[in-house]
Amino acid sequence: MPDPTVCAAIVTYNSARYIRRCLEAVIRQEGVPIEIVVVDNGSTDGTAAVLRQFRGRVRVIHCGRNLGFAEAQNRAIRASSTEWVLTLNPDVLLRPGFVRALVEAGQADPEAGAVCGKLLSIGPGFTPLDEARIDSTGICFTPALRHFDRGWREPDRGGYENLEYVFGASAAAALYRRSMIDDVAIDGDFFDPDFFVYREDADVAWRAQLLGWRTLYTPAAEAFHVRTVTPANRRSVPAVINMHSVKNRFLMRIKNVTAGVYGRCWLRATLRDLLVVGGSILWEPTSAAAFWHIARCLPRALARRHVIMARRRAGDEELAQWFNFHPTAQPAEMAGSTAAPPAFATPASPILLPADPHS
Repeated sequence: MPDPTVCAAIVTYNSARYIRRCLEAVIRQEGVPIEIVVVDNGSTDGTAAVLRQFRGRVRVIHCGRNLGFAEAQNRAIRASSTEWVLTLNPDVLLRPGFVRALVEAGQADPEAGAVCGKLLSIGPGFTPLDEARIDSTGICFTPALRHFDRGWREPDRGGYENLEYVFGASAAAALYRRSMIDDVAIDGDFFDPDFFVYREDADVAWRAQLLGWRTLYTPAAEAFHVRTVTPANRRSVPAVINMHSVKNRFLMRIKNVTAGVYGRCWLRATLRDLLVVGGSILWEPTSAAAFWHIARCLPRALARRHVIMARRRAGDEELAQWFNFHPTAQPAEMAGSTAAPPAFATPASPILLPADPHS
């Protein structure tokens, strides 16, 4: 059989500080054929000059304006025809063997539509931290319908060393199977372009769960992620990013939540909604514009919901098990099995909830 092929899809926007080392780490990956597609969202900081130095090794699609992460990733994905697509942020630095480890895990499990590895935190400019800390081992959801990166900011002390299923993958470095991309895309869009930036990966993960796909986590694949947007630095983030964060949490809910899940989560979700609305009005008025944008996007969101629910394959009981106050995972021994899933594994430590009124 021919080797599985991978496209590394990277979106840049004023990413000159990181993109050179990011690309060099991708080019050095061994064991899997990789093509690289970079979509540049109208950078003005020298990113284009760096990309020119990789001519012949990287395909670059230049956009005259910032299309947002979601639409730019869609263009990169559509520009390729590989069996797998690795969405990659420019502020991610891959360790050797990262892509091969993801592909090997995905190839061994036909039920896995996405595969993620262990992302470790690293400082600005790819500066090593004094202590190894986790950035993400997949996406998890709480009963308040909030999503988090599993293990975020925890010391890397062997707590996430098992091959297991998780709710979804962080698009900072996520491997998606092409057949899943084609299956869950709506009108040719894998990521919802109305999201522009932020939460688009959680939206895809929820949609994939509804359509019966699984996400596999493998600790054998490791990479470093700077993560420039965190709850701790929310006030230093451009106001428009915070606005999209508010907008997208509600659009994601409108499109994906089912009666059974909402029936289990409605009280905590409603309390959180009230806090978000109040916070946007009273403490961060620049985010109040999110509600106007929600109204503008609502017809498209409802149309996409109709498509999703018409093709839904997962039942409410199966979905509801993922919404817990502990990071939830399912043992990967079930790969390829048609038996009922086992009880979900939940570590002893609860999710550390950041002081973010809008998540």
